[in-house]
Amino acid sequence: MVRDDGQPDAFVHISAVERSGLHGLSEGDQLEFEIEIDRRGKASAVNLVQR
Repeated sequence: MVRDDGQPDAFVHISAVERSGLHGLSEGDQLEFEIEIDRRGKASAVNLVQR
């Protein structure tokens, strides 16, 4: 996912999409999200909301 704030791209796992009630993502979709750091130190997008 390309971020508007200039930060590095964010990884989005399909489970985060499903938990947010979305049925999938398409190129060009705009989302609001939070960044979560897992126990390995990897960042991913969570709590997705389609704009």
